[in-house]
Amino acid sequence: MAIRSNWNYPTAVHFGAGRIAELPEALKAVGIKNPLFVTDAGLVNLPVTQNTLKLLRDAGVPFGVFSDVQPNPPGSNVDAGVAVLKAGGHDGVIAFGGGSGLDVGKTIAFMAGQTRPLWDFEDIGDWWTRADSKAILPIVAVPTTAGTGSEVGRASVITDEATHTKKIIFHPLMQPKLVIADPELTVGMPRMITVGTGFDALAHCLEAYCAPGYHPLADGIGAEGVRLVFENLPKVVADPNDIDARGNMLSAALMGATAFQKGLGAIHSLSHPIGALYNTHHGMTNGVFMPYVLVANRDAIEARIARLAAYCGLAPSFDAFLTAILALREKLGVPHTLRDLKVPADRRSEIAVMAVADPSTGTNPVKLDEALALRIFDMAMDGRLT
Repeated sequence: MAIRSNWNYPTAVHFGAGRIAELPEALKAVGIKNPLFVTDAGLVNLPVTQNTLKLLRDAGVPFGVFSDVQPNPPGSNVDAGVAVLKAGGHDGVIAFGGGSGLDVGKTIAFMAGQTRPLWDFEDIGDWWTRADSKAILPIVAVPTTAGTGSEVGRASVITDEATHTKKIIFHPLMQPKLVIADPELTVGMPRMITVGTGFDALAHCLEAYCAPGYHPLADGIGAEGVRLVFENLPKVVADPNDIDARGNMLSAALMGATAFQKGLGAIHSLSHPIGALYNTHHGMTNGVFMPYVLVANRDAIEARIARLAAYCGLAPSFDAFLTAILALREKLGVPHTLRDLKVPADRRSEIAVMAVADPSTGTNPVKLDEALALRIFDMAMDGRLT
């Protein structure tokens, strides 16, 4: 990809193909001398990771590796990582990978010097002020997927194993000091991960754009992110080596996480409990729920979605946008129903309760109560748009 650029919004971002070579200099820039390299178990032995670790060795950078990170990571992964960090005397974190690796890496850096338990810092009210901000270690983030945008986020999603719920851990200083956004690192993603993470980016941009409240900055970023996904996700799936399209998807992911400071909605409210209970892929679950939530929110967002449709080159109507979402899902192989995702219906009432309690619920365009959550769940289970 010819585009190389340094951004300083929402944090320092070094964007462009091949820029992973700058990792040793990035560590110096943020004052990390002995990093803990955090990634997930499925990624740690792959060439993309081993080549990155070689860059550190060749530069004479001492480091440790922690890779006991699961999909939909539980709090125990964070606890184990903090123990490794302390044992190795590490002074910062390289968070490397998709959403799981990035979220756990950020949370390890956050929890390294805290004395209170992890769940005391859930994103509720001003709970983040309980943290000792001086004890939070610096983070360099390196995404290898184009989906969560966690590399620019100030929070992590961690599963509480005791309650089987996903919880958002938040602190402003959890945002990485520097991000290396190198689209070449995303080339080796399996097709399913490319599609699933792409729909996660789309869900972030779309829900942020639709969230109520006045935030034209987030609206503009979210709208452009949606357009980039529509234009580039099919290209990446058709040609995994299309670096320009990979770069645009990486940008869309960054944009989604920047925009959703405005809020999310019921796509995430319903996806979170499904992922926590059944360990489904988060982005793919978002893709399943997307059209059904759009329909449920239609009365509150129809004019806004018509404007978005026009911006994306579609007929300026809600129906044109909904049709485009359904066509994109079908073209790329996103399951149409929860049944296709192998999710049973036996815990629907429990899922509805969990969805209403989810932090994303407060910014859904219409009030999400248990009755509406059940209706959307049933629509997604049966594949009905009415």
